[in-house]
Amino acid sequence: MGDTPFARLAHLGEQLERTTKRLELAALLADFLRGLSPEEIPPAVRLTIGQVFPEWDGRALNVSWKAVMTVMDGLTDASLAVHDEIAAQAVDGGEAVRMLLERARRQPPSPPPLTILEVFHTFEDIAETAGKGSRARKEALLRGLLVRATPVEAKYLVKVIYQEMRHGVSEGIMLDAIAKAAGVKTRLVRRANQLWGDLGEVALVALTQGEAGLKKAIVRLFRPLKPMLAQTAEDLAEAFDRYEGQVALEYKLDGARVQIHRRGDEVRIYSRHLAEVTASLPDVVAEVRDRLAAKEAILEGEAVAVDAQGRPLPFQHLMRRFRRKHAVAATVEEIPVQLHLFDALHIDGKTLVDAPCQERWAALEKAAGKLNLVRRLITKTIEEGEAFAEAAYGDGHEGVMAKDLDSAYTPGVRGKSWLKLKHVLSFDLVIVAADWGYGRRHGWLSNYHLAARDADSGEYLVVGKTFKGLTDG
Repeated sequence: MGDTPFARLAHLGEQLERTTKRLELAALLADFLRGLSPEEIPPAVRLTIGQVFPEWDGRALNVSWKAVMTVMDGLTDASLAVHDEIAAQAVDGGEAVRMLLERARRQPPSPPPLTILEVFHTFEDIAETAGKGSRARKEALLRGLLVRATPVEAKYLVKVIYQEMRHGVSEGIMLDAIAKAAGVKTRLVRRANQLWGDLGEVALVALTQGEAGLKKAIVRLFRPLKPMLAQTAEDLAEAFDRYEGQVALEYKLDGARVQIHRRGDEVRIYSRHLAEVTASLPDVVAEVRDRLAAKEAILEGEAVAVDAQGRPLPFQHLMRRFRRKHAVAATVEEIPVQLHLFDALHIDGKTLVDAPCQERWAALEKAAGKLNLVRRLITKTIEEGEAFAEAAYGDGHEGVMAKDLDSAYTPGVRGKSWLKLKHVLSFDLVIVAADWGYGRRHGWLSNYHLAARDADSGEYLVVGKTFKGLTDG
């Protein structure tokens, strides 16, 4: 057991690339999953969608393209012309590596063939390699994989490294495939994934324990949940119509959404992408430890950078806190952060994700102690709502959130129970440059650079760019 060739996963990737039909994708995935041993299921599921670790796992491969090409230079003998030709044709790094090995490999793949578990454990070793000489050790580990890989296997090794699978398998399709492979209800699989945030674990439980195991899924402290997401609304009238005339409005702050986990003195903070950011926010950790009334909690809030007068600063200032790895204490003094809580998912042994919004807010008020909550208004009139929205804008915030008082918390779902209404500023911009597209848009111009005209000088100044280009139509 545990010796499934990595070639099976690579072959699956090739099959997935050849279809866009959701049911066919799920069927191919389900057939693959049924052939795995239990210990292979979690890594195989994640590798198939281009992940090595769960989203909340802080480990990262940190392998540069230069490192990949250093290894490839040792395995191939390609002229500059061949490199240029491949660069023009390949849609991503994985495809470039496959083409290099097919055209210029010095020696055939070394035995024995790679297995899924070997690949996963080697990636673990790469992620855990740090310190002096780590680059050379990472390259040696990578070479150990590529020297044994066929061109197609090498393609998918590199695709996993850079999370560029491009075969159309979303998380939703993988969840459908897990349910199909295990013969269980899809809603149970989705629910477990919402609470655990690890497709690999969900697949293992579904395939080995069935519905009984999935029904035991619960919220876990220090395992972040995917955040509930909001849709955009044009105006407050839309919110009042949708929520039958009674709306909870909250300030929409221009900060970083954070999920706070606390058990006793242990406090950890996670970003909206489930990355742990505890070390970047020592002041917030101390505030939660000292002021939160609940001894065990999972709470959501917004961390906002403020100036000396307590006025909110643009989001970019806060990002300096999150990016800083050293001299954090100095940055804490330079860029103060205020925490504003807006939801409670778990408090002192009671899980609240299925409770109505209003019940969660009441629990949050009780548990928050001396911590700040976002400003909130429950109203039945658009006039009151508009006045509240204007106050939010006047206080330096970007708008308001409208929430259905009866809605449950749905992790990872962009539903209609939360609506965001932003104050919108419009600008006339012109396209001044474009990048060549990547992946599906290979060979097309994409990522347009946008500029605004300086009224004094007449010069066009680049202010940003789009990242999606034109639609396929």
